[in-house]
Amino acid sequence: MVVGNLTESSQTVIIGAGPGGYVAAIRLAQLGQEVTLIDRAPSPGGACLHRGCIPSKALIEVAKHFSSLESLKDIGIEISGKKLHWQQSLTWKKQILDNLSQGIQGLLKNHQIKWIQGEAKFLNPHELNLQTPSGLLNLHFEKAILATGSRPKSLKGWEFKKDRILSSKDLLEIKELPKSLIVLGGGYIGLELGMMMAQLGVEVKIIEALEDILPNLDKDLKRPLKKKLKSLNLEILTKTRALSYQEKPNSLSVQIETEGKKKSISAQKVLVAVGREPNTQGLELEKIGLKTNSQGLLEINENCQTSLPHLYAIGDITPGPMLAHRASRQAKVAAAHLAGKTEIEAQYIPAVIFTHPEIAWVGLNEEEAKEKGLEVESGLFPFAALGRAQTLRETEGIAKIVSEKSTGRLLGVHLVGPQVSELILSATLALEMGAHRDDLSLSVAPHPSLSEALSEATEAIHGLAIHRYQRKKT
Repeated sequence: MVVGNLTESSQTVIIGAGPGGYVAAIRLAQLGQEVTLIDRAPSPGGACLHRGCIPSKALIEVAKHFSSLESLKDIGIEISGKKLHWQQSLTWKKQILDNLSQGIQGLLKNHQIKWIQGEAKFLNPHELNLQTPSGLLNLHFEKAILATGSRPKSLKGWEFKKDRILSSKDLLEIKELPKSLIVLGGGYIGLELGMMMAQLGVEVKIIEALEDILPNLDKDLKRPLKKKLKSLNLEILTKTRALSYQEKPNSLSVQIETEGKKKSISAQKVLVAVGREPNTQGLELEKIGLKTNSQGLLEINENCQTSLPHLYAIGDITPGPMLAHRASRQAKVAAAHLAGKTEIEAQYIPAVIFTHPEIAWVGLNEEEAKEKGLEVESGLFPFAALGRAQTLRETEGIAKIVSEKSTGRLLGVHLVGPQVSELILSATLALEMGAHRDDLSLSVAPHPSLSEALSEATEAIHGLAIHRYQRKKT
């Protein structure tokens, strides 16, 4: 243990080693900066790698394959017996996390980025105090990037108890699957994890206080998802509030209220999935005059600078969608500006929900466009009409193109269906380049492929989709 404080210095420090922090560190090193990367965890990757994006997608993949085993007989494959070895699934998930984390560590080493495990607090605008496993360390710096990310949000009266009231992190590390689960929150986290558990054979109920799940999602995209949820016997209770719970020996009795009517439902576990909150507390930002807004977020300019120009902030601690790929993009913008270069911020950030079928979108939906005073035209095309979707046995879903009627300007692309997390990049590129809607139909899609849905949906705007019959307008 170090007695007293040791003092070091660094040209640039980055606090937080998630998909924002470590990307910023690598880019800065590429641009010739001396970089120190700090995180409270023993290895880089952040919540996305260790507790969120990657572990959830790994287990969602397990659930998807497990739930589809019985249907394989339709294509001539019969498997005798259907058994889930959950511990092996968790081991496989951990192997993925370890491999990715080791890869990042190798990149940091190759770029000569100094790594410090420690809890950081500001002493003044150019000095940090770090609580490390070896003791206290004071670190002087010229410039810094704050990339401390976010954590699962709790609810008053529903504070996390690892054995009963779970966060998303807890659920992804659960050692034994429960027989039943109540999910508080019908947003993307609740739906991804709730559907995953239902596909693994768990009885799931999702409670949502608003009138519908995924309230800001294009209504056309919800229909295929709801159809799939119904097939899994996953119950969704909308316009419903969870009031309280009582612990019983092997379950929780949860009192709920739906439109003034109260009743009790029970489950072995409760997942609280009501969103995430920024990790800005504990940095002692008030010591340096850096204020957060009412949501605990740091306001930034187009270069990701805070009100103190030598301090940058990126990712979940800044206003905007809490998405790993947004943090990574901001990391490159901040790093470039800090190093005296220029990197233009992206105008369009795609979003994906990894349910089954997947949901992805970028740009405006119809309602948002109309609220901006735009007259819109849209085209729909069903994935069921695609040969590739048929061969994948994943035909639920649609592609929807939203455009401005007078100019043909592409406004948004909305997808629900197989592998749309991969398709959304071409739509994002089109929007970034200011494409006309017909640019999507004029670009030749390979056959058979899922990307054919984009060109067909665009032609549907004109009533000219080939593989979907459309009545002529009179």
